This record gives sequence, C-alpha cells and structure tokens, in this order.
Amino acid sequence: MTDQMYQSLGISREVYDYSEKILSGLNDRFRKIDDIAEFNQLKVIKAMQDARVSAECFETSSGYGYNDRGRDTLEEVYANVFHTEAALVRPQITCGTHALAIALSANLRPGDELLSVSGKPYDTLEEVIGIRPSRGSLAEYGVTYAQVDLLPDGSFDFEGIRQAIRPQTRLVEIQRSKGYQTRPTLSVEQIGEAIAFIKNIRPDILCMVDNCYGEFVEPMEPGEFGADMVVGSLIKNPGGGLAPAGGYIAGTLSCIEQCAFRLTSPGLGREVGANFGVMQPFYQGLFLAPTVTAAALKGAVFAANIYEKLGFSVVPTGTEERHDIIQAIEFGFPEGVISFCKGIQAAAPVDSYVTPEPWAMPGYDSDVIMAAGAFVQGSSIELSADGPIKEPYAVYFQGGLTWPHAKLGIMMSLQKLYEKKLVKLPNDQKD
Repeated sequence: MTDQMYQSLGISREVYDYSEKILSGLNDRFRKIDDIAEFNQLKVIKAMQDARVSAECFETSSGYGYNDRGRDTLEEVYANVFHTEAALVRPQITCGTHALAIALSANLRPGDELLSVSGKPYDTLEEVIGIRPSRGSLAEYGVTYAQVDLLPDGSFDFEGIRQAIRPQTRLVEIQRSKGYQTRPTLSVEQIGEAIAFIKNIRPDILCMVDNCYGEFVEPMEPGEFGADMVVGSLIKNPGGGLAPAGGYIAGTLSCIEQCAFRLTSPGLGREVGANFGVMQPFYQGLFLAPTVTAAALKGAVFAANIYEKLGFSVVPTGTEERHDIIQAIEFGFPEGVISFCKGIQAAAPVDSYVTPEPWAMPGYDSDVIMAAGAFVQGSSIELSADGPIKEPYAVYFQGGLTWPHAKLGIMMSLQKLYEKKLVKLPNDQKD
C-alpha cells in the first residue's frame, strides 16, 4: 500500500525502487542519529525540570511584559540546555540574521574590529557588517572587519588567526554551518579548539558562534567549549517547527545583558518584552526539537547518498559525520538547482501547487530560488531547499518535521530531475 501511495503522489516506480535500495544501507547511520536524539531529548527534559517549568509559564503577557514568569523561565531553560550563564529568547527577534546583528552591535564599539575566522560569513551578514555597503551597518559606526579563510581541507588556519589578531580585535565570529558555500560544516569540537586557541592569545576577546542549523545535531553545544555567545533562530532547529517566530542568544551574563539593552532600550534590558501568547509553542517546540532535528538529519543523509551515488558532488558526503542539518548538492548547471527546488515544493503540505522561481531576494547578490511549503513562513526546520543561481550551481536542502516527509521531498526532487532527463538512474544506465 505504501508504494501505491507514493505513486499517487507522483513518484515513479524507477525512482521508488532506486530510493528504497539506497535506504537499505542506512540503518546504522539512522540508529546513531536516534541515539543522539535520545541524549538531547533527556537533556532538554532535565533543563525544563530543573527550571521548574509549569503550566503557568504558558500564560500571555502584554504591554511592558514586566514579571513575565514564562519568558524568564524559558530563558533559564535555554541557558541550561546550551550550558551558558544566561540567555535571551524573544519573539521580538525576527530571524537569525537579526539575532546575530543584535549580538554584534551590542558588544562592539567604534574603533573595535570584528574578525571572522571561518571565512566569509553568510550572505545576509555582509550588509550587517558593511562588507556590502548598507545603511546602519557596523562599518557606518566605525567598526572594522577582518577575515581569515579556512584552509583547503575546511579546518581553521590557526597561524592565520594568530597573525590577524590585532590590538583592536574585540570579537571573533565563527559560523558553524556552511551557508551558501560548499565547505564542510564545523564540528563543536573544532569550534572549541578555535575558541581555546583565541582565548590563549587574548582572553578578553569575545567569541560568538553562529549556531544556526547546528542545534541538537551533536550531543554538545558551543557554550560547553567557552563560547561567549551562541546565536540562532527559533524557526530553525530549536523551535521544533512550532515556534511561530523568534531567535535566541545564549552566553555570558555580561554579553546577554548588553544584547538585551540593544534589543529593547538602555536602562530597560531584559525586564521588558511581552510574550504575545507564544510561550506554549516556544516551550513545546524546544521539547520536540531533538527528535525533529533527527528527522531532518535522516533526510540530509538520505539526500547525500541518493545524489552522491548518481555522481554529484555533495557536502557532506554520504558517509561523513554530520554537524548541521544542511545538505549541499552541487549540480554544476542551473536547471539542476531549479528542478530540485520544484520537487521539494511539490512534496509540501502547504502550497504544493506553487512553482518556485529564482528572484532577486533582498540581502543576496544574485537571484535566489527558495522552495518551502511551510506552516511557518521561512521556517527552515520544515522541509525546504534554496540556492543562489550562480556557480557552482549548488542547492542547499534542509529540514523535515518528520522523516517520512523528508523522504518524500528527496524522492520528489529526484523525480523532477528524472522527468527532465537531468539524471540517469542505475537501471537506465544498464539499458
């Protein structure tokens, strides 16, 4: 009955058989993913129990939001989960880029230098920093920027970092995930080594980790390795698909207080900020996040193996350890990226009838195609795919609230490529 249901959704027998053959070799990988999810689930439950979460934490606050027990308790839970002194978890943080912008602008002053040690940051941060001129950028406020690229194997260039640290270096940014690049994602252990190296040179330098797409993929988080700030979005991993908006910054108490003054107002800080009735999905989304992340990881591993065995370059490979939920697939031609995204859209529960097309999306330097039929707009823990229409013509796949949906999305992406004769399946090649 299951294969008939796939056929009713538009999956051909050829694509179905090939996909099932790939899946038959992934049992051990999936078991390891489930083991990590189990550990992280217990970690979240313990953090909630230690903070004494109760039904009263789900109540709505309005106006100033003074004495919001649910908001304050949730921030205690996040600090416990990410092993930091404090956290800022708010619906007023609109996205991951906004959270990063708050963290940077709150802790940098005119004359300070921001140093990225993981190469070029994600595209939308370029305008925040001022790499690409933009109104209100850090550059306009006299903050300078320097960059150390990763080595060809994707590891940190420690000697380059040593030479790049100057008296005005105030904050080091480390981007865990690859962004729109085909470099490896950094493991928590690698990030910890870089933080220790930097702190050994200058203990006063702040280390901020862009943790987007990496939460709950590993048993440990960057806060356990000395990160001063760990930053992310609630419509990615930690929101579990239920958070309707929001972002988080977890870190040292002094850094978080600075961030709170930037988010609200000097003198007010963390004391204000109504929750607008989103506490229950914030808490429940965090509770579900470890298993939702595991579903997304299974989809990523499945995609890597599907396309690697068809001859495409994939990052990570089908056998590498995972450090985030993003799977990059390099097609080398624009039609591959577009057809892949059309398949992801066609598998969505929402807007499945819509055809995604490349467009000039704000914050990017080329046309970008994005596919997502999400319950929460822009939620990339839900099944989604996107990519810039420029060389090397790579698509970036992530998300999947459930493993069966992630599986369908990958099969549908392959179906669209197969129908366009952009790929050949092994049976075709034998013929």
